[in-house]
Amino acid sequence: MTTVFIISAPSGSGKSTLVVELRKIVEGLDFSISYTTRPPRGSEQNRKEYYFVPRAEFEAMVARGEFLEHADVFGKLYGTHRRFLEQAREAGRDLLLDIDVQGAAQIQNAIPESVSVFVLPPTYQELEWRLRHRGTDSDEVIQRRLDTARREIENYDKYDYILVNDRLEESADLLKGIVLWERARRSGRSFTEQDQGLRKVAEQCCLQNMRDRVQPILDSFRRARGQGKC
Repeated sequence: MTTVFIISAPSGSGKSTLVVELRKIVEGLDFSISYTTRPPRGSEQNRKEYYFVPRAEFEAMVARGEFLEHADVFGKLYGTHRRFLEQAREAGRDLLLDIDVQGAAQIQNAIPESVSVFVLPPTYQELEWRLRHRGTDSDEVIQRRLDTARREIENYDKYDYILVNDRLEESADLLKGIVLWERARRSGRSFTEQDQGLRKVAEQCCLQNMRDRVQPILDSFRRARGQGKC
């Protein structure tokens, strides 16, 4: 059975880097390359990071029902093509989706058995630092991303797991544990000692066990908003 893993995060939280690391250390994961109407950035290549398509072509695909999910993000369209799920099922592999909050909600409605992980920055200040040091956005765009991040993190409790990405290697190991535990849990076989270890790793990030960890992060965004920063 194919399991769909959803990874979402505010822009700048390190989600894409985590996804790259996860694919290196976990086998049997297909990755859906999203379609988008935004232009390539830096060294991005068509059909590698994204499928870059004109807006008219994207909208025609929407009309034909070709997307599992699609969303408008900062005026640019993004979508996950249905064929990636079909191909994963045919190959007996799981599917990994790197999508925003809007798209995640659509997938969760369409595929209730999907597994969702929300990646958070450790603080508002750290997210602002990361966005500014990327060097790809204007101050206006960065401010808009921070404001959007504040709204997005309020949706954290709609996800199965929460991952605070303060150290990449540790976060990648936690994400690996979540994926492998969910595979074991759904396998129908008796749990091994290794499975029980994975369970402990995953449980660290379960929503109910992360609420106290998330609260200071939410507070840092609310304080920033009170200071007129987002």
